[in-house]
Amino acid sequence: MRMRSDPEMPRWKRLAGRVLDLFYPPLCALCGVNLRHGRSLCTACDEGLPRLAAPFCQSCGEMFPGIIGVSFSCPNCKDLRFSFDFARPATCRDAHTLDLIHRLKYGREIHLARELGRLAHGAFADDPRLAPALEGKWPLVPVPLHRKRMQHRHFNQAAEISRALAIHAGLPVLHALRRTRQTETQTRLSRKQRMENLRGAFEITRHGRRWIETSPQGAVLVDDVLTTGSTVNECAKTLRRAGFHSVFVVTVMRG
Repeated sequence: MRMRSDPEMPRWKRLAGRVLDLFYPPLCALCGVNLRHGRSLCTACDEGLPRLAAPFCQSCGEMFPGIIGVSFSCPNCKDLRFSFDFARPATCRDAHTLDLIHRLKYGREIHLARELGRLAHGAFADDPRLAPALEGKWPLVPVPLHRKRMQHRHFNQAAEISRALAIHAGLPVLHALRRTRQTETQTRLSRKQRMENLRGAFEITRHGRRWIETSPQGAVLVDDVLTTGSTVNECAKTLRRAGFHSVFVVTVMRG
């Protein structure tokens, strides 16, 4: 099954990719069909990943069945005050999407970041609330890892996704945040415990402060999955305190 090449990719990279395809034919990451031109998903598997669609919570992106004709916040968000303006996942929870994310994070299949960044870009195409970020060339700010986790993993999945997203969205990537302490794994913690666990875990970087001095309008936080929103909320709090006027959140998937 043929795949269209990325129109944003330089011509020399497309040619190099075709040469590599001759010797190392790429396979779809989900079904194993042969691919071309640097893609990691075939058309059928790509289109089968469930994108977020209305109706969904305007605060956290939780999708709801049925028909809701007005904008709304879900019961989990209506009594909360987030430091970010809104969070917009590109896809809803799905076993195949989660598999791609886990293979990037834990299997070190870094090439999958290209597909995940492209998926994340769907949020910009579908949600007019993100238009100010595109028009103002707001920076994409990846959620950082602590240096000890970076030493173990050797890459930050949010940064890899941000780099791929930047190509499609035409926005710069800014490493504006630093993780100052290693926190307990969030998986088994409640929302309240997660927020307490993350309190004061981030600080603004020198690059972030320099950007804010000239362009404080806003930033787009980028992560792989939004679950309770605790991590991006603490990151957004740090960015707002440093001087950004608005913070939007974009993730690949809603957990």
